[in-house]
Amino acid sequence: MNKFTFIIFYVLLILNAAFAQTGWLRQASNTTDSLNAVCFTDADNGTVAGAGGTILHTTNGGVTWISQSSGTTKHLNGVSFTDANNGTVTGANGIILHTTNGGASWVSQSSGTTEHLYSVSFTDSSNGTAVGAGGIILRTTNAGAKWVSQTSNTIDTLRGVDFTDSSNGTAVGVGGTILHTTNAGALWVSQASGVSDTLHSVSFIDANNGTITGGNGVILHTTNGGAAWVSQVSDTTATLNGVSFTDANNGTAVGVNGTILRTTNGGSTWVPQIDSTFLHLFAVSFTDTKNGTAVGVLGTILRTTNGGVTAVSNKNHSSIPADFALLQNYPNPFNPSTLISYQLPKDGFVTVKVYDILGNEVKTLTNGYKTAGNYSVSFDASNLASGIYFYQLRSNGFISTKKMMLLK
Repeated sequence: MNKFTFIIFYVLLILNAAFAQTGWLRQASNTTDSLNAVCFTDADNGTVAGAGGTILHTTNGGVTWISQSSGTTKHLNGVSFTDANNGTVTGANGIILHTTNGGASWVSQSSGTTEHLYSVSFTDSSNGTAVGAGGIILRTTNAGAKWVSQTSNTIDTLRGVDFTDSSNGTAVGVGGTILHTTNAGALWVSQASGVSDTLHSVSFIDANNGTITGGNGVILHTTNGGAAWVSQVSDTTATLNGVSFTDANNGTAVGVNGTILRTTNGGSTWVPQIDSTFLHLFAVSFTDTKNGTAVGVLGTILRTTNGGVTAVSNKNHSSIPADFALLQNYPNPFNPSTLISYQLPKDGFVTVKVYDILGNEVKTLTNGYKTAGNYSVSFDASNLASGIYFYQLRSNGFISTKKMMLLK
Protein backbone atom coordinates (compact mmCIF):
# COMPACT_ATOMS: atom_id res chain seq x y z
CA MET A 1 0.00 0.00 0.00
CA ASN A 2 1.30 3.48 -0.86
CA LYS A 3 2.45 5.86 1.85
CA PHE A 4 -0.39 7.61 3.65
CA THR A 5 -0.87 11.27 2.85
CA PHE A 6 -2.59 13.35 5.53
CA ILE A 7 -4.47 16.62 5.11
CA ILE A 8 -4.66 18.25 8.56
CA PHE A 9 -7.69 20.48 8.49
CA TYR A 10 -11.45 20.26 8.95
CA VAL A 11 -13.84 21.51 6.29
CA LEU A 12 -17.57 21.55 5.91
CA LEU A 13 -19.28 18.28 5.19
CA ILE A 14 -20.36 18.56 1.55
CA LEU A 15 -23.96 17.66 0.89
CA ASN A 16 -24.82 14.75 -1.35
CA ALA A 17 -26.04 15.61 -4.84
CA ALA A 18 -29.54 14.86 -3.56
CA PHE A 19 -29.76 18.42 -2.29
CA ALA A 20 -29.25 19.79 -5.79
CA GLN A 21 -32.32 17.92 -6.98
CA THR A 22 -34.62 19.51 -4.40
CA GLY A 23 -35.62 23.03 -3.49
CA TRP A 24 -33.02 23.10 -0.66
CA LEU A 25 -29.62 24.65 -1.35
CA ARG A 26 -26.50 24.71 0.80
CA GLN A 27 -25.31 28.11 2.06
CA ALA A 28 -21.80 28.99 3.21
CA SER A 29 -21.64 29.37 6.99
CA ASN A 30 -17.82 29.46 7.15
CA THR A 31 -17.87 27.39 10.33
CA THR A 32 -17.71 23.72 11.27
CA ASP A 33 -19.48 24.27 14.59
CA SER A 34 -22.84 22.62 15.11
CA LEU A 35 -25.64 25.10 14.51
CA ASN A 36 -28.43 24.46 17.00
CA ALA A 37 -31.05 27.16 16.47
CA VAL A 38 -32.32 29.52 13.79
CA CYS A 39 -34.82 32.38 13.69
CA PHE A 40 -35.91 34.52 10.75
CA THR A 41 -38.23 37.51 11.15
CA ASP A 42 -38.76 37.93 7.41
CA ALA A 43 -37.35 36.46 4.23
CA ASP A 44 -34.11 38.42 4.55
CA ASN A 45 -33.23 38.84 8.23
CA GLY A 46 -32.17 35.82 10.25
CA THR A 47 -29.89 34.68 13.05
CA VAL A 48 -28.30 31.30 13.82
CA ALA A 49 -26.83 30.19 17.15
CA GLY A 50 -24.61 27.21 17.83
CA ALA A 51 -21.71 25.50 19.53
CA GLY A 52 -18.73 27.41 20.90
CA GLY A 53 -20.64 30.67 21.19
CA THR A 54 -21.30 30.83 17.47
CA ILE A 55 -23.76 33.49 16.29
CA LEU A 56 -24.28 34.10 12.56
CA HIS A 57 -26.48 36.82 11.06
CA THR A 58 -27.82 37.56 7.59
CA THR A 59 -29.72 40.48 6.09
CA ASN A 60 -30.05 38.98 2.60
CA GLY A 61 -31.67 35.61 3.08
CA GLY A 62 -28.39 33.83 3.73
CA VAL A 63 -26.55 34.89 0.60
CA THR A 64 -23.94 36.01 3.10
CA TRP A 65 -23.70 35.00 6.76
CA ILE A 66 -21.71 37.28 9.06
CA SER A 67 -20.17 36.02 12.29
CA GLN A 68 -21.08 38.11 15.32
CA SER A 69 -19.22 38.38 18.61
CA SER A 70 -21.17 36.62 21.36
CA GLY A 71 -18.55 37.14 24.06
CA THR A 72 -18.74 33.49 25.06
CA THR A 73 -17.51 30.06 24.01
CA LYS A 74 -20.45 28.28 25.61
CA HIS A 75 -22.87 26.30 23.48
CA LEU A 76 -25.86 28.35 22.37
CA ASN A 77 -29.09 26.40 21.95
CA GLY A 78 -31.99 28.79 21.38
CA VAL A 79 -32.69 32.03 19.53
CA SER A 80 -35.75 34.25 19.21
CA PHE A 81 -36.14 37.56 17.36
CA THR A 82 -39.33 39.62 17.19
CA ASP A 83 -38.05 42.00 14.52
CA ALA A 84 -34.82 42.69 12.70
CA ASN A 85 -33.26 44.38 15.73
CA ASN A 86 -34.51 42.77 18.95
CA GLY A 87 -33.42 39.24 19.78
CA THR A 88 -32.37 36.86 22.54
CA VAL A 89 -30.09 33.81 22.58
CA THR A 90 -29.94 31.16 25.31
CA GLY A 91 -27.47 28.40 26.02
CA ALA A 92 -25.32 26.35 28.36
CA ASN A 93 -24.99 27.13 32.07
CA GLY A 94 -27.88 29.59 32.06
CA ILE A 95 -26.35 32.01 29.57
CA ILE A 96 -28.73 34.59 28.09
CA LEU A 97 -27.61 37.16 25.51
CA HIS A 98 -29.71 40.05 24.24
CA THR A 99 -29.43 42.50 21.34
CA THR A 100 -31.36 45.58 20.30
CA ASN A 101 -29.37 46.26 17.13
CA GLY A 102 -29.58 43.07 15.12
CA GLY A 103 -26.61 41.51 16.84
CA ALA A 104 -24.11 44.28 16.23
CA SER A 105 -23.62 43.95 19.97
CA TRP A 106 -24.78 41.23 22.36
CA VAL A 107 -25.23 41.93 26.06
CA SER A 108 -25.16 39.21 28.73
CA GLN A 109 -28.18 39.07 31.03
CA SER A 110 -28.52 37.52 34.48
CA SER A 111 -30.66 34.37 34.35
CA GLY A 112 -30.25 33.38 37.98
CA THR A 113 -29.49 29.78 37.00
CA THR A 114 -26.64 27.59 35.83
CA GLU A 115 -28.96 25.09 34.17
CA HIS A 116 -28.67 24.66 30.42
CA LEU A 117 -31.31 26.69 28.58
CA TYR A 118 -32.42 24.94 25.40
CA SER A 119 -35.12 27.15 23.91
CA VAL A 120 -36.52 30.68 24.08
CA SER A 121 -39.62 32.37 22.69
CA PHE A 122 -40.45 36.09 22.56
CA THR A 123 -43.76 37.45 21.26
CA ASP A 124 -42.72 41.10 21.35
CA SER A 125 -39.63 43.03 22.37
CA SER A 126 -40.53 42.78 26.08
CA ASN A 127 -42.22 39.44 26.80
CA GLY A 128 -40.27 36.19 26.56
CA THR A 129 -39.88 32.72 28.07
CA ALA A 130 -36.84 30.42 28.24
CA VAL A 131 -36.83 26.73 29.19
CA GLY A 132 -34.17 24.15 29.94
CA ALA A 133 -32.71 21.39 32.08
CA GLY A 134 -34.41 20.29 35.29
CA GLY A 135 -37.76 21.67 34.17
CA ILE A 136 -36.60 25.25 34.55
CA ILE A 137 -38.83 27.99 33.11
CA LEU A 138 -37.77 31.65 33.14
CA ARG A 139 -40.00 34.59 32.26
CA THR A 140 -39.30 38.23 31.47
CA THR A 141 -41.66 41.13 30.82
CA ASN A 142 -38.95 43.76 30.36
CA ALA A 143 -36.76 42.41 27.55
CA GLY A 144 -34.62 40.40 29.94
CA ALA A 145 -33.66 43.15 32.35
CA LYS A 146 -35.08 40.72 34.89
CA TRP A 147 -35.76 37.01 34.48
CA VAL A 148 -38.13 35.35 36.97
CA SER A 149 -38.28 31.61 37.65
CA GLN A 150 -41.71 29.99 37.22
CA THR A 151 -43.08 26.76 38.67
CA SER A 152 -43.17 23.96 36.11
CA ASN A 153 -43.95 21.09 38.50
CA THR A 154 -41.52 18.88 36.61
CA ILE A 155 -37.84 17.99 36.81
CA ASP A 156 -37.83 16.75 33.22
CA THR A 157 -35.64 18.70 30.84
CA LEU A 158 -37.65 21.03 28.62
CA ARG A 159 -36.32 21.17 25.05
CA GLY A 160 -38.70 23.53 23.28
CA VAL A 161 -41.09 26.42 23.93
CA ASP A 162 -43.39 28.54 21.77
CA PHE A 163 -45.70 31.44 22.62
CA THR A 164 -48.24 32.92 20.19
CA ASP A 165 -48.95 35.97 22.35
CA SER A 166 -47.94 37.23 25.77
CA SER A 167 -50.33 34.81 27.53
CA ASN A 168 -50.55 31.53 25.57
CA GLY A 169 -47.56 29.21 25.38
CA THR A 170 -46.47 25.57 25.30
CA ALA A 171 -43.27 23.88 26.48
CA VAL A 172 -42.17 20.34 25.60
CA GLY A 173 -39.45 17.98 26.74
CA VAL A 174 -38.17 14.66 27.98
CA GLY A 175 -40.54 11.74 28.57
CA GLY A 176 -43.32 13.15 26.40
CA THR A 177 -43.70 16.20 28.66
CA ILE A 178 -46.10 18.90 27.47
CA LEU A 179 -46.84 21.97 29.59
CA HIS A 180 -49.34 24.67 28.63
CA THR A 181 -50.17 28.10 29.98
CA THR A 182 -52.88 30.63 29.19
CA ASN A 183 -51.71 33.23 31.72
CA ALA A 184 -48.09 33.93 30.77
CA GLY A 185 -46.78 31.10 32.94
CA ALA A 186 -48.41 32.05 36.23
CA LEU A 187 -49.76 28.51 35.99
CA TRP A 188 -48.33 25.73 33.83
CA VAL A 189 -50.68 22.77 33.25
CA SER A 190 -49.48 19.32 32.20
CA GLN A 191 -51.11 17.93 29.06
CA ALA A 192 -51.30 14.30 27.95
CA SER A 193 -49.03 13.57 24.99
CA GLY A 194 -49.66 9.85 24.80
CA VAL A 195 -45.95 9.21 24.16
CA SER A 196 -42.83 8.69 26.27
CA ASP A 197 -40.36 9.89 23.64
CA THR A 198 -38.44 13.11 24.12
CA LEU A 199 -40.28 16.00 22.50
CA HIS A 200 -37.83 18.44 20.95
CA SER A 201 -39.74 21.24 19.30
CA VAL A 202 -43.13 22.96 19.21
CA SER A 203 -44.73 25.42 16.79
CA PHE A 204 -48.08 27.17 17.25
CA ILE A 205 -49.64 29.55 14.71
CA ASP A 206 -52.34 30.74 17.12
CA ALA A 207 -53.68 29.85 20.56
CA ASN A 208 -55.35 26.69 19.26
CA ASN A 209 -53.35 25.18 16.41
CA GLY A 210 -49.96 23.65 17.17
CA THR A 211 -47.55 20.86 16.26
CA ILE A 212 -44.87 19.05 18.28
CA THR A 213 -42.04 16.86 16.98
CA GLY A 214 -39.76 14.44 18.81
CA GLY A 215 -37.95 11.13 19.00
CA ASN A 216 -38.80 8.12 16.83
CA GLY A 217 -40.53 10.30 14.26
CA VAL A 218 -43.18 11.49 16.70
CA ILE A 219 -45.47 14.24 15.39
CA LEU A 220 -48.36 15.47 17.54
CA HIS A 221 -51.01 17.98 16.48
CA THR A 222 -53.70 19.95 18.28
CA THR A 223 -56.52 22.22 17.14
CA ASN A 224 -57.75 23.09 20.65
CA GLY A 225 -54.73 24.47 22.45
CA GLY A 226 -53.54 21.05 23.56
CA ALA A 227 -56.73 19.87 25.25
CA ALA A 228 -56.21 16.91 22.90
CA TRP A 229 -53.04 15.93 21.07
CA VAL A 230 -53.41 13.66 18.04
CA SER A 231 -50.55 11.56 16.67
CA GLN A 232 -49.77 12.06 12.98
CA VAL A 233 -48.05 9.63 10.60
CA SER A 234 -44.50 10.72 9.76
CA ASP A 235 -43.40 7.46 8.11
CA THR A 236 -40.00 7.77 9.79
CA THR A 237 -38.33 6.67 13.00
CA ALA A 238 -35.80 9.49 12.78
CA THR A 239 -35.64 11.95 15.66
CA LEU A 240 -37.33 15.16 14.54
CA ASN A 241 -35.51 18.04 16.21
CA GLY A 242 -37.28 21.07 14.77
CA VAL A 243 -40.63 22.16 13.38
CA SER A 244 -41.95 25.40 11.91
CA PHE A 245 -45.48 26.27 10.77
CA THR A 246 -46.47 29.51 9.05
CA ASP A 247 -50.23 28.88 8.98
CA ALA A 248 -52.68 26.09 9.85
CA ASN A 249 -51.73 24.07 6.77
CA ASN A 250 -48.07 24.62 5.90
CA GLY A 251 -45.27 23.25 8.06
CA THR A 252 -41.81 21.69 7.89
CA ALA A 253 -40.05 19.32 10.30
CA VAL A 254 -36.34 18.47 10.29
CA GLY A 255 -34.26 15.85 12.05
CA VAL A 256 -31.38 13.41 12.09
CA ASN A 257 -29.83 11.94 8.96
CA GLY A 258 -30.98 14.90 6.88
CA THR A 259 -34.67 14.22 7.41
CA ILE A 260 -36.92 16.98 6.08
CA LEU A 261 -40.69 16.50 6.06
CA ARG A 262 -43.26 18.89 4.62
CA THR A 263 -47.02 19.19 5.01
CA THR A 264 -49.47 21.45 3.19
CA ASN A 265 -52.60 20.11 4.90
CA GLY A 266 -51.97 20.58 8.58
CA GLY A 267 -50.13 17.29 8.95
CA SER A 268 -52.75 14.97 7.47
CA THR A 269 -49.89 13.89 5.22
CA TRP A 270 -46.16 14.50 5.66
CA VAL A 271 -43.97 14.24 2.55
CA PRO A 272 -40.19 13.66 2.74
CA GLN A 273 -38.16 16.20 0.80
CA ILE A 274 -34.62 14.96 1.49
CA ASP A 275 -33.38 11.66 2.85
CA SER A 276 -30.19 9.58 3.03
CA THR A 277 -27.98 12.67 3.38
CA PHE A 278 -26.75 11.64 6.87
CA LEU A 279 -26.51 15.27 7.99
CA HIS A 280 -28.22 15.88 11.33
CA LEU A 281 -30.50 18.91 11.24
CA PHE A 282 -31.40 20.58 14.54
CA ALA A 283 -33.74 23.48 13.76
CA VAL A 284 -35.83 25.12 11.05
CA SER A 285 -37.46 28.53 10.58
CA PHE A 286 -40.00 29.54 7.92
CA THR A 287 -41.36 33.08 7.55
CA ASP A 288 -43.94 32.19 4.88
CA THR A 289 -44.86 29.14 2.83
CA LYS A 290 -41.86 29.55 0.52
CA ASN A 291 -38.89 30.89 2.48
CA GLY A 292 -37.24 28.67 5.08
CA THR A 293 -33.85 27.85 6.60
CA ALA A 294 -32.65 24.69 8.35
CA VAL A 295 -29.42 24.30 10.34
CA GLY A 296 -27.42 21.42 11.75
CA VAL A 297 -24.07 19.71 12.26
CA LEU A 298 -20.76 20.92 10.88
CA GLY A 299 -22.04 24.40 10.09
CA THR A 300 -24.82 23.13 7.86
CA ILE A 301 -27.23 25.81 6.62
CA LEU A 302 -29.87 24.86 4.06
CA ARG A 303 -32.15 27.38 2.38
CA THR A 304 -35.32 27.10 0.31
CA THR A 305 -37.31 29.79 -1.47
CA ASN A 306 -39.96 27.45 -2.84
CA GLY A 307 -41.09 25.51 0.21
CA GLY A 308 -38.51 22.82 -0.44
CA VAL A 309 -40.36 21.26 -3.36
CA THR A 310 -38.49 19.43 -6.09
CA ALA A 311 -37.48 21.78 -8.87
CA VAL A 312 -39.17 21.30 -12.24
CA SER A 313 -35.94 21.72 -14.16
CA ASN A 314 -33.61 18.75 -14.46
CA LYS A 315 -30.59 21.04 -14.47
CA ASN A 316 -28.04 20.13 -11.82
CA HIS A 317 -27.51 23.23 -9.69
CA SER A 318 -24.74 21.73 -7.58
CA SER A 319 -21.43 23.51 -8.06
CA ILE A 320 -18.40 21.63 -9.37
CA PRO A 321 -15.64 21.60 -6.73
CA ALA A 322 -12.46 23.51 -7.56
CA ASP A 323 -10.17 20.90 -6.02
CA PHE A 324 -10.01 17.28 -4.94
CA ALA A 325 -10.74 16.83 -1.26
CA LEU A 326 -11.31 14.01 1.20
CA LEU A 327 -13.25 15.25 4.20
CA GLN A 328 -13.13 14.15 7.82
CA ASN A 329 -15.67 11.44 8.51
CA TYR A 330 -18.71 12.23 10.64
CA PRO A 331 -19.28 11.26 13.33
CA ASN A 332 -15.79 10.57 14.63
CA PRO A 333 -15.29 8.62 16.84
CA PHE A 334 -18.17 6.45 15.62
CA ASN A 335 -20.11 3.27 16.36
CA PRO A 336 -20.90 1.38 14.20
CA SER A 337 -21.31 3.56 11.10
CA THR A 338 -19.95 6.86 9.84
CA LEU A 339 -20.18 9.03 6.74
CA ILE A 340 -17.20 9.70 4.46
CA SER A 341 -17.48 12.58 2.01
CA TYR A 342 -15.25 13.65 -0.85
CA GLN A 343 -15.25 16.04 -3.78
CA LEU A 344 -14.09 15.59 -7.36
CA PRO A 345 -13.29 18.54 -9.66
CA LYS A 346 -13.32 16.31 -12.75
CA ASP A 347 -14.60 12.96 -14.01
CA GLY A 348 -12.54 9.86 -13.46
CA PHE A 349 -12.07 6.46 -11.86
CA VAL A 350 -12.42 6.64 -8.09
CA THR A 351 -11.56 4.31 -5.25
CA VAL A 352 -12.32 4.82 -1.56
CA LYS A 353 -10.89 2.12 0.68
CA VAL A 354 -10.59 1.51 4.41
CA TYR A 355 -7.44 0.10 6.05
CA ASP A 356 -6.59 -1.08 9.53
CA ILE A 357 -3.68 0.32 11.52
CA LEU A 358 -1.34 -2.32 10.00
CA GLY A 359 -2.19 -1.21 6.47
CA ASN A 360 -4.42 -4.16 5.65
CA GLU A 361 -7.39 -3.35 3.43
CA VAL A 362 -10.61 -4.08 5.30
CA LYS A 363 -13.26 -2.67 2.95
CA THR A 364 -13.74 -1.06 -0.46
CA LEU A 365 -16.43 1.63 -0.32
CA THR A 366 -16.16 3.01 -3.85
CA ASN A 367 -14.58 1.45 -6.92
CA GLY A 368 -15.74 2.89 -10.23
CA TYR A 369 -16.12 5.83 -12.58
CA LYS A 370 -17.59 9.05 -11.14
CA THR A 371 -18.47 12.38 -12.70
CA ALA A 372 -17.26 15.61 -11.10
CA GLY A 373 -19.23 16.58 -7.99
CA ASN A 374 -19.70 16.03 -4.27
CA TYR A 375 -20.14 12.52 -2.89
CA SER A 376 -20.80 10.76 0.41
CA VAL A 377 -20.53 7.08 1.28
CA SER A 378 -21.46 5.29 4.49
CA PHE A 379 -19.01 2.95 6.21
CA ASP A 380 -20.52 0.25 8.44
CA ALA A 381 -17.98 -1.24 10.86
CA SER A 382 -20.36 -3.55 12.70
CA ASN A 383 -18.09 -6.55 12.11
CA LEU A 384 -14.83 -4.79 13.02
CA ALA A 385 -13.05 -4.36 16.34
CA SER A 386 -12.59 -1.04 18.07
CA GLY A 387 -9.50 0.88 17.06
CA ILE A 388 -7.94 3.31 14.62
CA TYR A 389 -8.68 2.92 10.92
CA PHE A 390 -7.66 4.87 7.83
CA TYR A 391 -9.67 5.70 4.74
CA GLN A 392 -8.13 6.69 1.43
CA LEU A 393 -9.39 8.44 -1.72
CA ARG A 394 -7.66 7.89 -5.08
CA SER A 395 -8.65 9.58 -8.35
CA ASN A 396 -6.78 11.05 -11.33
CA GLY A 397 -3.46 10.81 -9.49
CA PHE A 398 -4.84 12.45 -6.36
CA ILE A 399 -4.33 10.48 -3.14
CA SER A 400 -5.54 11.52 0.31
CA THR A 401 -5.82 9.53 3.53
CA LYS A 402 -7.49 10.34 6.84
CA LYS A 403 -7.73 8.69 10.23
CA MET A 404 -10.90 7.69 12.07
CA MET A 405 -11.66 5.89 15.32
CA LEU A 406 -14.18 3.13 15.96
CA LEU A 407 -15.29 2.96 19.61
CA LYS A 408 -17.59 0.10 20.64
